[in-house]
Order: sequence, then structure tokens, then C-alpha cells
Amino acid sequence: MGRSRTGAGSRLLMMVLGLGLCALLLMGCQSLTGGRRDRLVLSLLGDPKTFNPVLVTDAGSGAVLSPIFEGLLSVDGVTGELIPNLAEQWKISDGGKRIEFILRPGLQWSDGVPLTADDVMFSFAVITHPRVPSSLRDVLRIGENRVFPTLTKLDQRRVVFQLPETFAPFLRAIGGMEVLPRHILGDALKNTNSKGEPQFLQAWSLQEPLANIIGTGPYLMRTYRPGERVIYDRNPNYWKKGQPFINGMVFQILENLDTWLLRFRSRELDVYSLRPEDFELLKIAERRDRFKIYNSGPTTTQLFLMYNLNQGRDPETNRPFVDPIKSRWFNSLPFRQAIAHAINRPRMVDTIFRGLGELQNSPIPPISPYYLAPEQGLKVYDYDLERAKKLLQEAGFRYDAQGRLRDADNNEVRFTVQTNAGNTVRAQVGSQIKESLEQIGITVDFNAIDFNVLIEKMDRSKQWEAIIMGFGSSVEPHSLINLWATDGNLHIFNQGAKLGEPAIPGYESAPWEQEIEALMIAGAREVDEAKRRQIYAQYQQKIQENLPLTYLVAQLSLTAVRDRLEGVRPSVLGGVLWNIDELKLAE
Repeated sequence: MGRSRTGAGSRLLMMVLGLGLCALLLMGCQSLTGGRRDRLVLSLLGDPKTFNPVLVTDAGSGAVLSPIFEGLLSVDGVTGELIPNLAEQWKISDGGKRIEFILRPGLQWSDGVPLTADDVMFSFAVITHPRVPSSLRDVLRIGENRVFPTLTKLDQRRVVFQLPETFAPFLRAIGGMEVLPRHILGDALKNTNSKGEPQFLQAWSLQEPLANIIGTGPYLMRTYRPGERVIYDRNPNYWKKGQPFINGMVFQILENLDTWLLRFRSRELDVYSLRPEDFELLKIAERRDRFKIYNSGPTTTQLFLMYNLNQGRDPETNRPFVDPIKSRWFNSLPFRQAIAHAINRPRMVDTIFRGLGELQNSPIPPISPYYLAPEQGLKVYDYDLERAKKLLQEAGFRYDAQGRLRDADNNEVRFTVQTNAGNTVRAQVGSQIKESLEQIGITVDFNAIDFNVLIEKMDRSKQWEAIIMGFGSSVEPHSLINLWATDGNLHIFNQGAKLGEPAIPGYESAPWEQEIEALMIAGAREVDEAKRRQIYAQYQQKIQENLPLTYLVAQLSLTAVRDRLEGVRPSVLGGVLWNIDELKLAE
């Protein structure tokens, strides 16, 4: 949404993609706007959970807020280059450790109040606040000591960041930090509740009057109807004078993807992101129905099977998060390797993805200069049932007379794999994983559950066994530090205690987890590109050697766009609507 943003933009994109929703989020629908042809209507898979951009942990909230907030810098969705945004220029000195940003003159918030360096100072104070759980917080912590840069105001248009050491991802990270209105939210950060928490944690909830949701992006929220839609008007104080060209837009909240397809086919929609099974059906109607299908290449989304490696116990009940028997299986590397060999990924490409996908083996997408290909030595797990069985037997597992796999204590190997309901691709992937593991004597209980319930299990209760999930990645590997840092906010496969939570009895991180984190820190510190590539090659290899995530398939990014939407420049990095402020609707 809007112009693709660095840091926060890639962070929001990571959540949208990371929850497997990016390819299915953005749809157009005109009939739901009362027949108005001057609005673009987009769809979401669910309601937002907050209007506070700093507290976003779900795809719906990220997408809803993206048109409202902007950062200091932006990213060209086609080239991936950093470009000025709220800051008209930046200057780098002191060997890359001093970065000065100069704001554009005359910037205003959507309510007409001037935007100044004080707002940048406030926004940085928010994301670095020890009691505010911002995902960007992890990305901006530097070095082994995980410290933040310091920020100084020079005047009303200039601020300077001073870094403790060289930090290659800094510009992309800080450039996309959402700049927040100090005059609206300042008191909420200073004041605390009875628990000593800043009132900011309750600020801009879904009950907040929309007139108070002040931003600098191309659009403003006018109406929010839970379970129905979010309606936007143009921001009259948008800094790009005369833009956006489209007068308004709508996010229609729909949960049935088949309904979206039907609406596109009935010409109610402007944009439709294709599932693999949709391609042949829509391709034959492309010219007749006046739309074009764009193929931007393999998506940057990571689709993977993930195990709960947490060996800790619930601090309140003292019960283990994972059945200790199953936890021993999941924490056995040969067990994880055997499953990786047993999953028939080539069959997934041919059947589920209809040939419109590629095998995935790395957290870094092929479009990134840091990607390590299997041909360059990246460890891969080819489909090999005999190899899978051998690994299991060497690890002490055995087969009973019925061919069922049992562990050394004679426990039948059976566990639950879950994913979010409503995602037909993941449902099919789960079914095929179940079938694949049957071939090596493992019983999988696969079920799709409500998205919010799934998030609750991963983020709070920590009571889950295995999940099919997806995260968005970036050309910049450091964007995933909150997944790979042992104390990261998204270190889901072995999540420790978060801010404000009591310590977890029995929790520990494995040496290889700490090694991955160390490689991420080293890669961020290195500014020599050749050396960075070497470090991130080791990082990718370390992940593949230890398999906390078993990567599956990357789907091709296919999007159908009605001819009336002009100015579209689709890319795998930015999608179709990354330059929403520049798009036009034909008369």
C-alpha cells in the first residue's frame, strides 16, 4: 500500500506476507461502494486488531494502516532503491556512523498541524521504549550488546542518528519507521496505567474515533464497520500535491477466497491475486474481460513447516508448553531432517501449485544479492523416503509390526500440524504433508483453525506442536532479525518471555540458535558487500543444517489487474499497488 516503505514498510509487508496473506490481501470491488467508479476497493481476510501502527502483529491491521502512515525514506517497488519520502535528503558521515535526515519543508499532518523534528524524536522514543513491544525495536538493536543508536534534534527540520558501530541495514530500517503525531500521542507515552505500563499500549484501539487517527500518508480513514469494510478519503494535506489521483478506496472485509474469485469473474473487482488453481480459468478470459495477468516471479514469502522447540513450562501452571515426549522428537535434529526428506515438495509444485512455484530452501529470496543457491552449496533435503527412514532408525526410532513409527520408549509417533483456516493453498499443503509422513509411519493430525486462535497459540499460550506458516522476507536479510534473534519478538519456534512477562521455567536456547543470531549481528556490522555475502551464506547454511523451519515452495506472484487501473508497475518486491499514490482509474 502506498509507496513501499523500508523498515516499517518491509516489517508490515513481512507480517502480511509472513502470515501468508500478501498474495491474497488486495482485491478490488466496485459494487460495494454504491456504484462509485472513483474508488478502488481492496479486500482483507479479517478485521484489524488495532489502529496503532507500532503495535501491529497481524496482516489486517498492517494493511489497513499502511495508506495512513509514512516513513522518512521509501523504497522503489521495482528497483528496490532507497528514495526520499518525508525526508528530502540524508547525509552520511563518520564512517557511516552518523546519519543526518533533513525533512521536507512545509510537511503537515492530516489535521493540518505542522510535522517537525519533534515528531521524529517522539516516534523513535516510542519504538525504543522498553515497555512498547515494537517489531522494529529488534531490527534497530545494534551489535552484541543490542543497543540503540542515539538521536539528536538539530532544528525543526533536521535530526541526527549516531550509531555505536557500523550497521549496514540502518537506512532501510529507520527510513521506514512510521512517523507518529506527538501532539496526539505524546501524553499516552508519558502517562502510565496501574501496572506501570504506558497508556500508549491502549492508544488508538479499534474504539478510537477515526478523526483522531492522524497520519501523513495519501489516505485517511473515514469509516470502519467491523466485519464489513474500511472506507478511506484522500488526505487533503498529503505532501505530494495533487496526489493521490484516486479519490478514495475501500478495504472490504471478506474471508472466503472463492467469493473473491467469483466477484472478479463477474467484473466487480479491479485486482485479484491468483491462487495456483485460478490461473488456467482466468487466463482464457484475460482479453475478453479486459484485464491482464502479471507474473512478477517467485514470491518473497517463506512457506514452511515449523516445530515448537520450546522446552519451557507455563509460569502460572508449571505445565510444559509441549508434551515432553513430543518435545524430544522435535528437538532431535535427525527427526527434523527425516521429515524434511519425507515431504514430497516436487509433488506440491506439480499438484497444489500447478507448476507455478519453485522449491524453497532459504530464508532469503532468490531476488536478493545475498541468496545462496543450492548450486553454490546450500544444503537441501531432496525427497528421499529411504533416507528419511534410515535417519529415524539411526536416531533410535523403530517400526512396529503395523509399520507405525515408535520412539525408543515405544511411544507411537503422532503429532498435530495446524494452519490458518481460509487459506486453501496451506490446507492442501497440510494434507500432502500428512500423506507424505504416512509413508514413513508417522501419523499427522492436520487441522486448520481460526487465524486469531492460531496467533494466540504462537504468540501467547505457546501451546502448539507444529504449524504451517509463512513470513515475508526481504532483499535485506536483517529484516528477519526479530525471527532469528533468540530474544526476538517473532522467535516463534522457541519463544522466550516477552516484555512484561515472567521468566519461563526450563526455557533455553540451543547453541545453533545463538550462532544464527551471531551471524545476523556480524552481517549487519559488515559494510563490505562481498564479506556480507559470505556471512549470510553461512547464516543460510546454519539454518538449513539445523532446520528450525522446513522450507517448502515459493509460489509465483500472479496478479490480475483490470485495464481501467492505470500506472501499475508490478514487481515481486512491491506487488501491484506499491505506488498507490500514483495510480489512476480510467474515466
